[in-house]
Amino acid sequence: MNPIDALFQRLRTQGRKAFMPFLTAGDPDLAATSRFAAALAECGADLLEIGFPYSDPIADGPVIQASYTRALERGARVEDIFETFSRFPVHNIPLVAMASYSLIHRLGAEAFLDRAAQSGFSGAIVPDLPFEESETLSRLAAARDFKLIHLVAPTTPRERARAIAQRSTGFLYCVSVAGITGERDRLPTELLDQLAWLRGQTDVPLCVGFGVSKPEHVRTLRDVADGVIVGSAFVRLMANGDPQSLDAVKSLARSLVEAL
Repeated sequence: MNPIDALFQRLRTQGRKAFMPFLTAGDPDLAATSRFAAALAECGADLLEIGFPYSDPIADGPVIQASYTRALERGARVEDIFETFSRFPVHNIPLVAMASYSLIHRLGAEAFLDRAAQSGFSGAIVPDLPFEESETLSRLAAARDFKLIHLVAPTTPRERARAIAQRSTGFLYCVSVAGITGERDRLPTELLDQLAWLRGQTDVPLCVGFGVSKPEHVRTLRDVADGVIVGSAFVRLMANGDPQSLDAVKSLARSLVEAL
């Protein structure tokens, strides 16, 4: 069984929800990324989403955009990321790649999926791959029991959202706001209605990202979502890679886990 499926199956039996931090690979460097990832796993992360730096990020706010730029300037490349996570010491936690389709196309879809699986990744989110053009990658991923996770936004028309929800595997990435990633004071009230509707369209877990950054956000979502994805809040703290940053990351992680 794919580790993502196994994770959500286990969480359901335990009555728990998934805590899913996002990290930019290579910011400030890949050694620090590995340290932060291990610390998050130690603090209770259930799944790690790893951002593959790309020059033209999709829907990312200034914090993650800046982290991608720094990582690229310091030489982070796809093969380096795979090599780093092939040595990752905590492979009992699922890894999901957040990668532009340009990176996948350049390497070759089959080669990317094979290399990702060999490096410990169990799935991928490809934010710039249109749903209508995802059938080939979906088929190649399914043949490898590798999950292809799709996104649904608040502005997605319901007929299209239903089709996306039914094709997504592993989980459905539910974008909380119409906008870019980044920390926010509050989540939109209509998000709860969107999640209730999506629950009736698919059996895959519903996981919420974009703007989720505080314990109060997590408490709002824990009864209506299967997981929460927290990105910018961690990426901002990780930028320096020093011991104080590591302590701050651990503190935030523990507060979010407690809220779940």
